[in-house]
Amino acid sequence: MFKKSVNKGMEKVKLFATWSSPFVKRIIWALKLKNIEHEIIYEDLANKSPELLKYNPIHKKVPVLVHNEIPICESLVILEYIDETWKDAPRPLLPKDPLDKANQRFWAKFSDDQVLPSFYGYIMKQGNEKEEAKETTLAHLKRVEQLLSEKKFLSGESVGFLDLVFGWLAENSRPLEVVTGLKLFDEDSFPNLCAWRDKFLEVPAIKESWPDQETLIAKYQEINLSKGK
Repeated sequence: MFKKSVNKGMEKVKLFATWSSPFVKRIIWALKLKNIEHEIIYEDLANKSPELLKYNPIHKKVPVLVHNEIPICESLVILEYIDETWKDAPRPLLPKDPLDKANQRFWAKFSDDQVLPSFYGYIMKQGNEKEEAKETTLAHLKRVEQLLSEKKFLSGESVGFLDLVFGWLAENSRPLEVVTGLKLFDEDSFPNLCAWRDKFLEVPAIKESWPDQETLIAKYQEINLSKGK
């Protein structure tokens, strides 16, 4: 059982990660936005390290944030931990108002429980199931489009918690478009989402950790081909 560290010396922050995980990427963005020095340890999930298994023995997956040798697991939990632990860092991720905070938590769950699975379903399914997944995905996007009404970012006037949670959508939309043929962000249907994506990807902390698009395209093509066999 891990116990809270009493060491008041230099902060040690490690992140166990994989390069392509949307759940990992939101943690990297948060650490950069907060200017928190950290070390990233990339895992081979086919051959998980003893350290990963030690720090996350329940789920055995990334991301895992290790702060002064104490592990924190699950990306939404990690985001809130970062925000509450480094309160004096440049910007807050979550609003102070309890209702606003609750709303952002609700939509974060919507991202991870509804929107993200529908996207991967569209990539992996075939035939009628693929068409159903497409319709579900577009319906979810309409809800996100409405969230951006009269707002610059999903979290308000600056990038915050909800933008980091939905960041996978901005980062992966064009590669998925190439692989699946589905134009996810049609400017006529989703003007708010298109504008948000472009602004989000230009934020320095986001832009500097954006993976090569050709690499992402190759990743999704590999998934698509494997499911077609």
